[in-house]
Amino acid sequence: MTEIQRIAPEAGLVDVMAGSARWSLPVHEHGFIALTDVMPRLVPQGQTADFAIVQAARVSYGAGTKKVQEDRGLVRYLLRHRHTTPFEMVEFKFHIAMPIFVARQWIRHRTANVNEYSARYSVMPDRFYRPSVDAVRKQSLANRQGGDEPIDVGTAEEFLAYLDQAESLHGRYGQLIDKGVSRELARIGLPVSVYTEWYWKCDLHNVMHFLSLRLDEHAQQEIRDYAGAMLALIEPICPVAMEAFRDYRLNGVFLTGLELEALRTGEPLRTENRREQAEWEQKRRRLGK
Repeated sequence: MTEIQRIAPEAGLVDVMAGSARWSLPVHEHGFIALTDVMPRLVPQGQTADFAIVQAARVSYGAGTKKVQEDRGLVRYLLRHRHTTPFEMVEFKFHIAMPIFVARQWIRHRTANVNEYSARYSVMPDRFYRPSVDAVRKQSLANRQGGDEPIDVGTAEEFLAYLDQAESLHGRYGQLIDKGVSRELARIGLPVSVYTEWYWKCDLHNVMHFLSLRLDEHAQQEIRDYAGAMLALIEPICPVAMEAFRDYRLNGVFLTGLELEALRTGEPLRTENRREQAEWEQKRRRLGK
């Protein structure tokens, strides 16, 4: 067997998490998102995890042969032109506690490694998500899967009373477990407002995809709250990449061929599709047209 080559770490390497085992932010009353590890964890003095993106793009170990400003330009060029592979060289591992209804939206992002708290092995804790009265939203007329403005106070209070009834099932859940009902069956009567936890590991390219969708104004507010906390945790780790992400993705506007034609000619959008027309009107307002 060939002997494994071991190379001692170079002097001057620094920990991108400043020696901490965990960076955590609370989300809602019972939830949180915590950054527990990063790859790369050690980078050259004066660098951030953006270093790994540049290194991969150049397929070189020439640290120090380029100026930091040139590295920043390269990262921005890569993101602007959708050269995504170098961004996969940075990975994050998060520990997250969230309501099950948020987790079910989150798990649709299938490009991560996930291990979730098991209610077959363990008892679900007595923790539930409850919005405030003014956060109970009325069904949107324009978006079938979402809500928009707050509903009247009376109806909001009725909704919170409904949640009280759902949450009261946790007591019966515990009693039935004590009587010998298996945990894997007892759990099925619990509402999706109960909290679950998982570890979620994902590379930067796919984290940015997650953030671009879940920070969008059309995303459900509760998952947007988690996405905002995630962005706050990773920005100090790879500030150049996240600056470019804000400039080109989060605060940018994607235009279709039909929209470019309408912008050039000043004519109405050449489609009868109402949703396309509504989306174009939203973009026009952002563009100040």
